[in-house]
Amino acid sequence: MTPHTEPATEPAATPSGPVPPIHGAPTFVLVHGSGSNSFMWAPIQRELALLGHRSHAVDLPGHGFDAQYSPAYQAPQDLDAWAVEPSTLAGVTLADNVAEVLEVVRTVERHGPVVLVGASLGGLTISGVADRAPELVRRLVYISAWSCVRRANPIEYMAEPEFADNLLAPLAALNVGDPGVLGVGRANYRSADPELLAALKAAVLAEEDEARFLAFLNILQPDESLAVMTADATVDAATWGTVPRSYLRLTGDRSLPIAMQDRLIAEADALTPDNPYDVHTMDASHVGFVYRAREVAALLAGLSL
Repeated sequence: MTPHTEPATEPAATPSGPVPPIHGAPTFVLVHGSGSNSFMWAPIQRELALLGHRSHAVDLPGHGFDAQYSPAYQAPQDLDAWAVEPSTLAGVTLADNVAEVLEVVRTVERHGPVVLVGASLGGLTISGVADRAPELVRRLVYISAWSCVRRANPIEYMAEPEFADNLLAPLAALNVGDPGVLGVGRANYRSADPELLAALKAAVLAEEDEARFLAFLNILQPDESLAVMTADATVDAATWGTVPRSYLRLTGDRSLPIAMQDRLIAEADALTPDNPYDVHTMDASHVGFVYRAREVAALLAGLSL
């Protein structure tokens, strides 16, 4: 009997070897906001995968598994010690964040078009990437995210009347240490103060129950660089303004109020009237969209490229 032999096959590609491009299908590159990380995108990535789409969630420098969690932040907490502990994020700039995401975009762009998605403060980073390399980005998507046209950064916009409905003011008591000395805003997300927790829930996730709020709270990290929040993040009509863009308005957002979202949209559209935002709306809080992952994934999958 002649022994059975399998037909010769090509060896499997290795991570260091060439990877054939998958033309046409987009890759969604997802960029988190302040104090967050790639973990927040997991529900949306699962839904995108079920729809047959690739995605890559970025950890910005000093976030995710590179985040700093001090023993003084653990339980029992030593807030006095933690208030003066130097932060590894103090030297991180907006330019660092942009460079990190730009490297990712350059890598995944070899496999097909890139849709760059930013939430909240992540909007500054995706704007910066499109400003530097508009030819690499097929579409920008802002999910209740900052995009600066007439003011340099979110700190300047926060002094404007459209920001008045935010609920962040009571959360000042959540902060630990002097931001001017530390170079970061440091929030005690492990506080057990019921009033502070209630105020934070109202600001970021009012519509969900306590269990879901605490689950989200426990993926956050306490520090965020002031250099990122205070950098000049304005966009250029000749570069950023050439990339098609979408905005997901969150009408229940009390961190970045809907009035401010609408102002950001209007300012950008005035800058590039021939390339306005493709606007969508969801009745959700600042992070409530994460718990409506199927809807968000369907919206992303349906965007034109």
